[in-house]
Amino acid sequence: MYKILIVEDDRGIAEAVKNKIESWDIAAACVEDFKNVLREFTAYEPHLVLMDISLPYYNGYHWCTEIRRLSKVPVIFLSSASDNMNIVMAMNMGGDDFITKPFDTEVLMAKIMAMLRRAYDFTAQPAVLVYRDAFLDVGEGVLTYGEQRIALTKNEHRILQTLMEHKGRVVSREKLMERLWETDSFIDDNTLTVNINRLRKKLEQAGLYDFITTKFGEGYLLESE
Repeated sequence: MYKILIVEDDRGIAEAVKNKIESWDIAAACVEDFKNVLREFTAYEPHLVLMDISLPYYNGYHWCTEIRRLSKVPVIFLSSASDNMNIVMAMNMGGDDFITKPFDTEVLMAKIMAMLRRAYDFTAQPAVLVYRDAFLDVGEGVLTYGEQRIALTKNEHRILQTLMEHKGRVVSREKLMERLWETDSFIDDNTLTVNINRLRKKLEQAGLYDFITTKFGEGYLLESE
């Protein structure tokens, strides 16, 4: 199921939009803490963000920029300020579309569905995975931790993505090798071990110690946080 995060401080508008989205069998959540929008974004892992421009503490441009540091998830700006300067600013800050208030909810849903089709082709996978304050951009294959951007090889990306998708559960070596075969690489048991060790070294160099746990005879896992 798709998930949409609504960053709108007008509770009436936020709830109305949430109810409309849910009527289309799409999950939706409204931001509660406008000082920590990024925290709620990473916790919810949405497929799309609806972003008001005028918000308490920091405006929507700020939060869109912060989200763009971690993810390419589509962002649609909502604003009553529909002058050209605001529209251009929204696009320059990483926005994907701009809807002027007041808006028709049917038009809003049409834009949301079109954006989801373009971004995900109905595969409904999160654009960013999170574990221990490390963020994996699924599309780019880059891990962000603090100010560090850690480039991953194709195999390292597949291994980490698989483990983050199953965090708290053991992933067998056989399952990991199946995922790596999808990259058209020849993978045997020894090659998997080499890839795991290289990935662990990269994580440790970035300060992410004991990130991947080995369960001897079973496989690997990311421990529950």
